[in-house]
Amino acid sequence: MKAYRAKLTQIRDEILLSAADEDLIGKELREGILHIDVKESFYGSTKVTEKFLAESMNMCTIGNFVGKNTVELAIKCRIVERGNIITISGVPHAQFAKMIR
Repeated sequence: MKAYRAKLTQIRDEILLSAADEDLIGKELREGILHIDVKESFYGSTKVTEKFLAESMNMCTIGNFVGKNTVELAIKCRIVERGNIITISGVPHAQFAKMIR
């Protein structure tokens, strides 16, 4: 079963969604100059459903996603494109920002 962690943070007019596959929380990913600490304090202590995460992806203005399931959901929700994903130690990672006029 897919398990996710997520955290929503309001920063002025922006809504930041940090989300990760639950099994990555607490891990450190390194590859060359790339480095991500998948910290609970950033990606959240709250376990969320796929439905909640998809709804959050569609309402946020900034996103930071790590993990195969989380990034695949972002692709399915048309939040990120497959060509804009990087991998760090074999783990998919994507970020996005909505540009609003």
